[in-house]
Amino acid sequence: MTPSPETDEAVASARGSLERIQGRDAFPVAPARPKRTSGVVKRLAAIGAANAVILIAAVVLGLIVPLGIFGALGVIALMIAATLAIALMPASRPIGYEKLRESDIRSLPAQTGRWLDAQRPALPAPARTLVDRIGVQLDTLTPQLATLDADAPAATEVRKLVAEQLPEFVRGYQKVPAGLRTVPRNGKTPDAQLIDGLSLIEGQIAEMSAQLAQGDLDSLATRGRYLEIKYRGDES
Repeated sequence: MTPSPETDEAVASARGSLERIQGRDAFPVAPARPKRTSGVVKRLAAIGAANAVILIAAVVLGLIVPLGIFGALGVIALMIAATLAIALMPASRPIGYEKLRESDIRSLPAQTGRWLDAQRPALPAPARTLVDRIGVQLDTLTPQLATLDADAPAATEVRKLVAEQLPEFVRGYQKVPAGLRTVPRNGKTPDAQLIDGLSLIEGQIAEMSAQLAQGDLDSLATRGRYLEIKYRGDES
């Protein structure tokens, strides 16, 4: 039996729906980054450490001079004061975009990660997932740069990608008016270009991390400018 045109259209429509669903699934939900909760965890750890120090000091002092009821109340008041001081301490703000290039190479991935986290709410949902995955790559990269000479060619390539190309790419997207971000241009919407670019950046950072782990600094230092060449024309 020859399929009717209506059947062909139904099959094509179903296939298109399936491809769109598969496209959405191409960006699985990334595992929660430890960095997102590290601020709270660090404060709790600091509070615990401060109170432990106060208690130890009180016990040692109590062995020498009896503290009495007023001494015990003083210790409690001191612990409460330390807890409030640490809990209410203002959180450090992400470094500004202009300062990223001036960051020390050893702290650069963490600084870029914090800056990227601050941009996350203004990005589309698939891009936020990619930002989380890039953050994981940056977390992995940080200890690998601890012994890397800041003036080495390999460090220059890391800085170029992490402090220049990545933030410039995100800022280029942010300059597009919100109403135009889902409007196709040259075959792709700015949202789609953002997702493609972040996917490529994630892969580039992963390759850098692998080369650093293997000690292949020569390959890292002579990396091509594929990202810059591919997306420079799309920034407009």
